[in-house]
Amino acid sequence: MIKIAVFASGGGSNLQALIEAQEAGTFKGKIGLVFSNVPEAKALERAEERQIESVAIASKGYPGSREQYDQEVLSLCLAKKIDLICLAGYMRILTPVLIKPYLYKLMNIHPALLPKFGGEGMYGHHVHEAVIKAKEKESGATVHFVTEGVDAGPIILQGDVKVLPADTPETLAERILKVEHRIYPEAVRLFCDGKIKISGERVKIIL
Repeated sequence: MIKIAVFASGGGSNLQALIEAQEAGTFKGKIGLVFSNVPEAKALERAEERQIESVAIASKGYPGSREQYDQEVLSLCLAKKIDLICLAGYMRILTPVLIKPYLYKLMNIHPALLPKFGGEGMYGHHVHEAVIKAKEKESGATVHFVTEGVDAGPIILQGDVKVLPADTPETLAERILKVEHRIYPEAVRLFCDGKIKISGERVKIIL
C-alpha cells in the first residue's frame, strides 16, 4: 500500500478530491499525512474530519533557512514512511533538500497547460489573469513531477477547458478546478499501480 502525504496551504479542495477518490477505491494508496505550512489552513480541518493525521509547521516566522525548514519536513515524511508526496495548493517553492530524496515521488497540480503559464509568480488567479490577457483559446490543468525548476518537471497528465469570451479569472478558475479534481486522483492511481515510468526526463504511461 502506497502511503501518501498531501501538502496544502489553503482550503484543500484538491485534498478533498483525493480523500474522496481514496474512499471510492480509485487508487491503491492511503493518505497517511496532511501537512501544511499554515497552521490555520482549512485543509487541516478536512484531514481531522476524516481522522487523517495532520501536522503544521508554520513557515511564517520560521527561525531557520528554507533548507532547514525543508529538512524538518523531510524528516517528518521519512519518519511517517511516506512513499508519495502530493502538493495540493502548497504555496512554497521547495528546495533540493526535499526534492532530491523524493525525485519522481513528488507531484504537483498546476492550473494551466504547462509549459505555458508556469514558473515563479504563476499561481492561483495570476495564472488565469495571464491566460485571459494572452487571449488563449484554451487552458486547463497539469499534474507533473516536481523538479528543481519551478513547474518544469515531467508532465504526467493534463486536462483542458475552452476559454470563453466572457470568462473572468474566477469563472475560468471554477471550471479548471473541476478538471484538477478529475486528473489528480487519476495521476495518483497511475503512480500507485506502477504505471508511470520516466524515460529521458519524460513520463511514459504503461497501459
